[in-house]
Amino acid sequence: MKVVVSEHPVKLADAMKKRAQEVEHALDVLLPLPDGQEKRLIEAMRYAVLGGGKRLRGFLVMEVAHLFAVAPACAARVAASVEMLHAYSLVHDDLPAMDDDDLRRGQPSCHRAFDEATAILAGDALLTRAFEVLVDGDTHSDASARCELVAALGAAAGARGMVAGQMIDMLSEGADLNAPEVTRLQALKTGRLIQYSAEAGAILGRAAPQQRHYIAAFGRDLGAAFQIADDILDAEGTAEELGKTAGKDAAAGKATMVSIMGLEQARAHANMLASQASQYLASFGDRAATLVALTQFVVSRRS
Repeated sequence: MKVVVSEHPVKLADAMKKRAQEVEHALDVLLPLPDGQEKRLIEAMRYAVLGGGKRLRGFLVMEVAHLFAVAPACAARVAASVEMLHAYSLVHDDLPAMDDDDLRRGQPSCHRAFDEATAILAGDALLTRAFEVLVDGDTHSDASARCELVAALGAAAGARGMVAGQMIDMLSEGADLNAPEVTRLQALKTGRLIQYSAEAGAILGRAAPQQRHYIAAFGRDLGAAFQIADDILDAEGTAEELGKTAGKDAAAGKATMVSIMGLEQARAHANMLASQASQYLASFGDRAATLVALTQFVVSRRS
């Protein structure tokens, strides 16, 4: 299947905007403000997760779920769940004990807007709320589907997934990593959650094993391409474009595909991965055109 690249920006932009609005609405509903003393905690949670970001992970959930005719309201709950978990990881990543960043999405990071203790608690609460949403009967009528979503998210986000990647990233500052080591680090820290986001849509749709395999492979390669594109942006982008501090990888002595390959080879590798990701969607035909367009967006974006 071939997508005409010159046509995809407007169509994809419209689709991403629509899905972002659906996810934003679900987040707003799922994180209501209480009247008690815990209100400050919820305010910090909402600050961290509402009103910004590409919603790439939520978009993946929604669009893959659409391939399998999943009710949009159910898909939006799962999309909101993964965005909560992603937001928790960013809140903790920005803390002084981690990457010590003052900016996120062009705004003061959560610990700067509130305080460190509140930011830690907000991250903790977003993480637990994500799983609470998944197990609710409104997310899926089939309890086995809900259990599968919980297990898959736990595996993607925990000590053998995203958190492991963060630990390896911290230990690797200043180390001389090779390409396979960086690939594994990035697959854990960033790729696993992006792959889960794609797979979640297929889990919601109770997809056949072969379809699940294709979706998982698509998500895996898309996640790898996304992270290399992030490395490139960190190396040549500006804080205004990125909405966060630029050049931090080099300043921290972190090994990336850019530091190993150089900008041009890293860009070529990201494009290869994006092309490979799109090929896994061939069996879905034109119904996957928006997801195919997403593979090009991931490596051509400027933020």
